[in-house]
Amino acid sequence: MFYQEPELQYEVTVEQPDPHFAKLLQQAIGGQEGEMRVALQYMFQAWAVPEDHAEYRNLLMETAAEELGHIEMLASAVTKNLRGSSKSMSDEVEETAEAAEAMTAQSPRQFLSSGESAMPVDSNGVPFTGNYVVASGNLAGDLYANVMAEATGRTLATRLWEYTDDPGMKDMLSYLIARDTQHQNQWLQALETLDDPVPVPASFPQDQENQEYNYTFMSTRRDEQPDPEMPWTQGDSPDGNGQFSYAPGQPGDGEVIAPDPDPMTNDEPNRTDD
Repeated sequence: MFYQEPELQYEVTVEQPDPHFAKLLQQAIGGQEGEMRVALQYMFQAWAVPEDHAEYRNLLMETAAEELGHIEMLASAVTKNLRGSSKSMSDEVEETAEAAEAMTAQSPRQFLSSGESAMPVDSNGVPFTGNYVVASGNLAGDLYANVMAEATGRTLATRLWEYTDDPGMKDMLSYLIARDTQHQNQWLQALETLDDPVPVPASFPQDQENQEYNYTFMSTRRDEQPDPEMPWTQGDSPDGNGQFSYAPGQPGDGEVIAPDPDPMTNDEPNRTDD
């Protein structure tokens, strides 16, 4: 169940509307690093959590609802950057190179399809896709995915912060960056509360793995390389279940030969024997 209030989670102001920046902000809405991704990701993860782990379901849903508020903030920012700008497509402009440049800085669809409003697309106008969402049904795996999602989202937000000179946009992005910091840390902390979160899934019996290769760093170079003697080639593994080792090559065996196809597929080339 959801409720809504007619106010933003955090104030959004734009002092100098900029259609080009509105186009860039679309990445933070419908891009692979954007808020639509994490909002839906956390929701679908939460809906898969069983009843006896209600505390994780609540953590995920609280954060998902917060991310919905971030979408609303960014959509407001996009609209405020598009409307009232001297660079807006809707203004009467002379046929000059300056006007053409200003118009192309704005996404055409933001004018043609949405009437100078935000859209569920990225900065190139590509529609949001659910393929960005990671919700595996395995809590540990999902929490690791969430750390990555917040890390890439925070990277995007910091790049947008560096790009703009508008004080209002910097203030909004500073808030979003701060929330990304919290979310990264809360997912990492949640992982600490799980028993044996690595390897994922922990339910699979490790004695069924190939014991020769389950903690071996494998070089894929043609010529043998010496052990770089790094933490991932020697010493204890983070899960405490094995010792890292180094293999200078891959096992390698067998030939790449495809079985004969069904004759009805007509995949065999026609040829005439001499």
